[in-house]
Amino acid sequence: MKKLLDLITEEMTSAFAEAGLDEKYARVTPSNRPDLCEYQCNGAMAAAKEYKKAPIELAEQVAGKLADNDMFELAEAVKPGFLNLKLSRKFVAAYVEEMMQDEERLGCEKEASPKTIMIDYGGPNVAKPLHVGHLRSAIIGESVKRIGRFMGHNMIGDVHLGDWGLQMGLIITELKERQPGIPYFDETYTGEYPTEPPFTISELEEIYPTASAKSKEDEAYKEAAMQATYELQQGRRGYQALLSHILNVSVTDLKKNYENLNVSFELWKGESDAQPDIPDMVEKMKADGYAHISEGALVVDVKEETDTKEIPPCMILKSDGASLYNTTDLATIVWRMRDYHPDEIIYVVDKRQELYFTQVFRCARKTHLVDENTRLTFLGFGTMNGKDGKPFKTREGGVMRLSTLIENINEEMYRKITDNRTVSEDEARETARVVALSAVKYGDLSNQASKDYMFDMERFTSFEGNTGPYILYTIVRMKSILNKYKEAGKSAEGAVIEPAHSDSEKALMLQIAGLSAAIQSAYEETAPHKVCAYIYELANALNHFYHETKIMAEERADVQASYIRLLKLTKRALELCIDMLGFSAPDRM
Repeated sequence: MKKLLDLITEEMTSAFAEAGLDEKYARVTPSNRPDLCEYQCNGAMAAAKEYKKAPIELAEQVAGKLADNDMFELAEAVKPGFLNLKLSRKFVAAYVEEMMQDEERLGCEKEASPKTIMIDYGGPNVAKPLHVGHLRSAIIGESVKRIGRFMGHNMIGDVHLGDWGLQMGLIITELKERQPGIPYFDETYTGEYPTEPPFTISELEEIYPTASAKSKEDEAYKEAAMQATYELQQGRRGYQALLSHILNVSVTDLKKNYENLNVSFELWKGESDAQPDIPDMVEKMKADGYAHISEGALVVDVKEETDTKEIPPCMILKSDGASLYNTTDLATIVWRMRDYHPDEIIYVVDKRQELYFTQVFRCARKTHLVDENTRLTFLGFGTMNGKDGKPFKTREGGVMRLSTLIENINEEMYRKITDNRTVSEDEARETARVVALSAVKYGDLSNQASKDYMFDMERFTSFEGNTGPYILYTIVRMKSILNKYKEAGKSAEGAVIEPAHSDSEKALMLQIAGLSAAIQSAYEETAPHKVCAYIYELANALNHFYHETKIMAEERADVQASYIRLLKLTKRALELCIDMLGFSAPDRM
C-alpha cells in the first residue's frame, strides 16, 4: 500500500507537468501551519527564477490543474506562491479503511530486497550483574531489531559477552584461594569434571569484585591472575572447564534479567568465540602488508587524508603479543562475515566510544575483513543521568543494579495503580510490571539515542504527558469502549470507516495514515524516537476525538459502527508500534 504522502506527491507531480513545469518542483510536505492547511508545496517559489514568472502565477496554474481532483478538499495558491492543500474527507476515510483491510500490517509494505543485519547491543561482562549502564544498549538495540524485522529484514541480535581477558583470570585465582582442592586446579586430573558449578550466581558476583580489589593492592596476586589468564587462553583443561561453568551460570542469570526487560538475543556469543580466528587474521594482516610494528606493538594505520583530527593507528597486538579489545572486535567481524554474511552490522554502544569504533571500522575495511558493500554502523547513545545531571547512581553514590531500578519502578507503578482503585493483588502486581516496563522503555526511547537524558521516575511513571503509561492508558481506554460496545450486543462486522464527521475525527484519520512513513523513517535513520513521536501524536489525536465525540451515546448505528472501526484501527496501530518499542498494554489500568 502506497504511503499517503507518496500518493499526494504523485497528484502534485501530474499537476506540475500539466502546467508545463518541471516535476522536480512538485515536492509535498506536511504543513508547518496546520491551522491553514494539512499539506503544502513550495515548488512554485523555487521554479519562479527558471520560468521567469511570479511565484503566485505559477502556483495558480498548478492549483487550477487540481481544481477537479477528488483527492483534495482544498488546493489553493496563496501569496507569495505557496500551494496549500487539504485532503477530502472521503479520500482520507477510504485510505484508512484500506489500512484496516490489512489487519496484520495496516498497509505497511515490507522492503522489496530484505537484508541480513546483525546488531551488537549487549556487551555485559560475565560474573557481573547488569547495571543501569547496560539499560540503553539493551532497550535501543532491541527496538532497532524489532523495527528492522517489521520492515522485513533478517535481524540477528548478538549479546557479545565480555568473557575473556584478565577478569577470567581474577575469578580463577580467587576461586583457587577459596577452594584449592577442587579438581580444576589439579593439572594431573584426567577424569570428567563435575557438571555442577563450584559456585552460585550470587557467589560469582561477589568473587569478581573481591578479586579485582585484591589485584590492585597485591602485586603477586595480580601476577597470579595474569598467569591464570594466560593458561586459560592457552587451553589449560581445568580452566577451560571453569570458564564453561562461569558462562553457564552467568548467562542463565543474564537471560532472566534481559527477559524482565523483554529483550532477547539470537546469539549468545562472547569475546572468547573470536579467539580461534585471531591467529589467522593477524598473519593475513602481516602477509598483506597492512600490519607493522610500531614501538613494539603490531598496528594498522587507519589515518586518512581528509581527517581533520588525529586518528591513532589501530593496535592489533601489544608488545608482549597479547590481544586487545580491538583484536577481539576485528576477529568477531571475521566470524560474523563468514557465518552470516551480513549486509550491515550495527553497534549500539556508548557514544564516547566513537573514536575506538572509527579505528576498528577503518581497519576492517582496509584489511578487507568485510565485503565492499557491507555497512558498519556506529549507533552511539548518550548517558542516562540523575536529576543532578550526572550519570545515574544509587543514593550511596554507587552504580545501581538494573534489577534494583526495575524493582523501584515496579513499586512506584504498583502504588499508583492501587491508589483509588480496587483490584486484586495479583492483577495489580502484573499490571504494575507491564506499565513499569513501558515507563522505562518509552522514557528512554522517546529521547534521540545520541543525546543524554535525565531519568525522572515521577515524570516517566505519570499517566499524563509524553510517557509510556499515557500511551498504554490510551490503548486501555479503547479496549474498554470496544468491550462495552460488544457487551451491548452490537457488532461492527461489515461496517466501513465513513468520511469524518468532525475535524477531530479527520485529524485522527490523518495521524493514523502516517503510520507507514513514520516506521520507515525510524528504520532508515535507526531512530526509535521517531516511533515514539508518532504514537504520542496519535494518542493525543485519539483522546481529542474521544473527548469531543459521544461514541457510545451515538444513536445512528452506521456512524457508531464507523467510530468503532476507527478505534480498532487506532488501537492496532498503537499496538504495532509499542511492540516495536518492546512493550505491551494490559487489558485494564
